[in-house]
Amino acid sequence: MAGFLSKLLTLGEGKQMKGYQAVVDKVNGLEPEMQAKGDDELRALTAALRERAAGGEDLKAILPEAFAAVREASVRTLGLRHFDVQLIGGMALNDGQIAEMKTGEGKTLVSTLAGYLNALSGNNVHIVTVNDYLARRDSEWMGRIYRFLGMEVGLIQNGMRPDKRVPAYKADVTYGTNSEFGFDYLRDNMVTRAASRVQRGHHFAIVDEVDSILIDEARTPLIISGAGTQAAETYNKFARVMVGLREGEDFDMDEAKKTINATESGLEKIEAMLGIDDIYADPSGQLANHLQQALKAQFLFHRDVDYVVANGEVKIVDEFTGRIMEGRRWSEGLHQAVEAKERVLVREENQTLATITLQNYFRLYEKLSGMTGTAMTEDAEFRQIYKLPVVAIPPNRPVARKDEDDLIYRTVEAKFNAVADDVAERNAKGQPCLIGTVSIESSEKLSRLLDKRGIKHETLNAKNHEREAHIIAQAGRVGAVTIATNMAGRGTDILLGGNAEVLADDALRARGLDPDRDPAAVPAEGEEDATPAPTDEQRAEALAEAKRVCAEEHDRVIEAGGLAVIGTERHESRRIDNQLRGRAGRQGDPGVTQFYLSLEDDLMRLFGGNRMDSIARMMEKTDMPEDMPIQAGMVSKAIEGAQRQVESMHFAARKNVLEYDDVMNLQRAAIYAERNAILDGKDMEGRIPEIVRDAVGAVVEENCPAKAPSDDWDVKAVETWVSTMTGSSDFSVAEVDHDDDPALLEEAIAEHLEQVHAEKAGQLGEQTMRMLESQVMLRIIDTRWMAHLQEMDYLKAGIGLRAFGQRDPLVEYKNEAYNAFQNLTAGMYEDYLRTLLRLQVAAKPEQPALAEEKSPLDGKVSYSSPEQALEQTGVAAARQRAQAAGARAQGAPAAPPKPAPAKPQTYVKDKDDPFANVGRNDPCPCGSGLKYKKCHGRDQ
Repeated sequence: MAGFLSKLLTLGEGKQMKGYQAVVDKVNGLEPEMQAKGDDELRALTAALRERAAGGEDLKAILPEAFAAVREASVRTLGLRHFDVQLIGGMALNDGQIAEMKTGEGKTLVSTLAGYLNALSGNNVHIVTVNDYLARRDSEWMGRIYRFLGMEVGLIQNGMRPDKRVPAYKADVTYGTNSEFGFDYLRDNMVTRAASRVQRGHHFAIVDEVDSILIDEARTPLIISGAGTQAAETYNKFARVMVGLREGEDFDMDEAKKTINATESGLEKIEAMLGIDDIYADPSGQLANHLQQALKAQFLFHRDVDYVVANGEVKIVDEFTGRIMEGRRWSEGLHQAVEAKERVLVREENQTLATITLQNYFRLYEKLSGMTGTAMTEDAEFRQIYKLPVVAIPPNRPVARKDEDDLIYRTVEAKFNAVADDVAERNAKGQPCLIGTVSIESSEKLSRLLDKRGIKHETLNAKNHEREAHIIAQAGRVGAVTIATNMAGRGTDILLGGNAEVLADDALRARGLDPDRDPAAVPAEGEEDATPAPTDEQRAEALAEAKRVCAEEHDRVIEAGGLAVIGTERHESRRIDNQLRGRAGRQGDPGVTQFYLSLEDDLMRLFGGNRMDSIARMMEKTDMPEDMPIQAGMVSKAIEGAQRQVESMHFAARKNVLEYDDVMNLQRAAIYAERNAILDGKDMEGRIPEIVRDAVGAVVEENCPAKAPSDDWDVKAVETWVSTMTGSSDFSVAEVDHDDDPALLEEAIAEHLEQVHAEKAGQLGEQTMRMLESQVMLRIIDTRWMAHLQEMDYLKAGIGLRAFGQRDPLVEYKNEAYNAFQNLTAGMYEDYLRTLLRLQVAAKPEQPALAEEKSPLDGKVSYSSPEQALEQTGVAAARQRAQAAGARAQGAPAAPPKPAPAKPQTYVKDKDDPFANVGRNDPCPCGSGLKYKKCHGRDQ
């Protein structure tokens, strides 16, 4: 059904492609004109096009000239001329679509067309890549085109300081990874100064490898977290208990759905070993969570498959790319449970400070587009979630790759031996082989088999990702054998015969030279003995020799049949298999792909169903030898059916994450809009009377109803509330002439609170009070929002149980979230008012005394700046803690700690000073109602 819908939705593609072709003809017609322009004339064209865009001219009208200018600039700077199909890809991106282009079709170059065109309007253009290496490479490589045309290019990297990020975002085009863009958005909504924000809106994004970012990584939300509670010993206790448990007896597990639960007998056994009467009697639910995470860590998450242990740390392995996800940690205590299982240091739990899913982050952009080699199988999801249609761009040259039918063996051992034999045979005739595995464990097992056969090879997985680009770049040389976990190395082309530039660099290093050093650079102190840089002549000589070797090897590889791509297991997603297949047959090159499978593979075992069972029975009945494979269309159909089943399951999981985050997204938008309004100078002073009257009205209505006689009013509750708000007990309802009218009482209380506020403002001065009002409000918002996020995390963890009561968990979550948000906003302004009215601050002296002078301060603490006044109230301290904690983001760099604010000036006692003889436990003479030691004597 999904396939039929996709066909139905893409019926208009032929008409669309004809329209694109007509524009390509226009661009080609402008080529002689562009070639005739000098460099300065071509650069001046950017300013002219900017004026037209600023004047309101539609970008589609400017497109032919812009594309023609970029194509010519590319020829002059990179020596690369955009193919016609690349121009079509650029148009698809400009129209806010996903351009599906085969591997080796030059997607990186395509992005420059839409990037340049959309930057002409002065709005920001973000080009999103899957890792920092590609962001840096593309910003330098493609940046030459933009800079030649007079545009600025920015680069965002992990660990970059905020002051470096600001100019990068101000550039016309900014390169970075999805997580860096997302974390910067979250951090921008945690700052307390408008100048601290780094991003400048979300206009247009081009997402490279869009399927990897918007599909594969979309199940994991971006979370910035701070230090929470430490419960290492509890995790260790639960981990020790797990070792003795048995499946089916103590717990039930579903590997396919990644679910696990203790049985009744298992629960009793666990409770006895832990010495706990009832795990589920814990009202906080933490013990139950510890149990669940410990079970998952022990039985569902496996070392060298889901994670690796390196340098005493548990590091997550990305199941789709095989790369280590540096800085990322599983949430809800799972990471700590895995650390306890592996007996490494259990790091402290984190509290969520800010979070957003990748789906909702990318839906912030006014226009979104993407490019990849494999998106058509996920077309329905892209349309449904992101409103992004997929357009298949025809290849520049016809695909000459041969895709063989899958070979299926009875056992894993037989399968791997067959792969090793096939590789040995192909290697003997010089054919390069790229072998794809689904886990580190499989890649290391295959590596040992190849070692036994004496076959030289490279293994690329999460344990060896530093040399990723270098290994993949040379995977097309004669006799090269490369084992790669999943699709590690995406973004790097495999050229038949090898990459001449990489080969030249290797030759220079072998001669004791450093190709990365600039020969013109002056050596720094201590670097005089460092490896010297090659001269221009040496570089040219090495490159010429490398080109000769690569050209010779290219012909030999073509004769051997091109690159052979061998898959050792089908992935859960057809798209990942297609990515592996796509490495062969680049730009019309010959190539072959072959998948080796076994009935013991996880995909077959968990999702194969009846077809796989019948195949297994048939193999057993006929006594087929283990090393004899089946190669039949029925097998391929059964596998594809299993993959579709898993794909739909994962889509449901991603959709579920999004549906829950959509509830939070509305609340997040409201909170962030209020924060940004305050940062942008929203006048909180004008809101004070309204906030006062709302708060007073609610209290009076609750305790002094109009229908009840004044004798029945809860006067004590009203007076207590007023004294709590101001920190003083100088208000009495008895002194108010309210004539049994709650409205008059309400008016009197409001006037009293406004008078207290006015006195505070008079003491502080207008400027300081304005600053305090905005900073206090930001603090209140942040504190309550963090508490709200924590409450929502706990709610989400247990909401699924409501299904047992025949209630929809999502509907229940929406209702609970709505009520929680109502409570958050209702109490927010009252907290704000209370904090402002209780501030114990004094005016700054006109002539502040020097540090060594001793002068009476009239019984008040003096502040050298508004920041000091803020620190005295505890606001700055809270803000610093939140910022410091926020820097410890999952996947985010740690920001340098802010310097501690200066201490208030030392208070000096004088004989005429009313504070001279005050005891620590006496009431403070300032009239705050607090003890001296908790007020003006706090720093003594």
